Amino acid sequence: MKVMPRRLADEVATRVRTLIEEQKLEAGMRLPAERQLATQLGVSRNSLREALAKLASEGLLISRRGGGTFIRWQHEPWSEQNIVQPLKSLLADDPDYSFDILEARHAIEASTAWHAALRATEADKEKIRLCFDATQSDDPDLASQADVRFHLAIAEASHNVVLLQTMRGFFDLLQSSVKQSRQRMYLVPPVFAKLTEQHQAVLDAILAGDAEGARQAMMSHLGFVHTTIKQFDEDRARQARITRLPGDHNEHSRENH
Repeated sequence: MKVMPRRLADEVATRVRTLIEEQKLEAGMRLPAERQLATQLGVSRNSLREALAKLASEGLLISRRGGGTFIRWQHEPWSEQNIVQPLKSLLADDPDYSFDILEARHAIEASTAWHAALRATEADKEKIRLCFDATQSDDPDLASQADVRFHLAIAEASHNVVLLQTMRGFFDLLQSSVKQSRQRMYLVPPVFAKLTEQHQAVLDAILAGDAEGARQAMMSHLGFVHTTIKQFDEDRARQARITRLPGDHNEHSRENH
């Protein structure tokens, strides 16, 4: 599908927003069929599709495959207050809770990968593929950001709002620690190669519509990430102890003299 100029997509999206307001369409209500809506707005169906995709990415709409496009329930405050906020407090008190979040991600991302394999549209698959390609960047910062986008793109392709919002909340919480850890992983060639191989396995299973294969590949990948991050943390703690040892040794030496 030919991608239209961004300004035109913005313009059509604005007109869709206006139509929603004028017709007082509320959350959960369905938009008119694509052909009817395109005629109503006086735009091509391609132009309309681009605009609807933009509004879906902004969280205003949600598309059900073969079932039309609906006004989306705005769950942002619920997500922030009832999922993210209490966990922020836990993490502030004890950073080790980040491993609890990693464990929770196993359950959640096994589901997002499973559902993505069954529900991903061609546009979803293309987005996941582009995020995967971006993880190959020579810049560890860009590669680690693409890694996060890869996982979120899979969550989006699951077409499950609760799973997606929970995933977004987790990544917001873990942003700094995950960013550091992922950058380190992309700096170690054998680890980088393993991550690429695992991401490829997840991608291939989703593209093939293999739900169980996608679930297994994601579980294997997250197990590796969990183990690697834990190893990095242990190495850092060990290094910190070693750097303290000379000082301790000198103190004892002075005391003995």
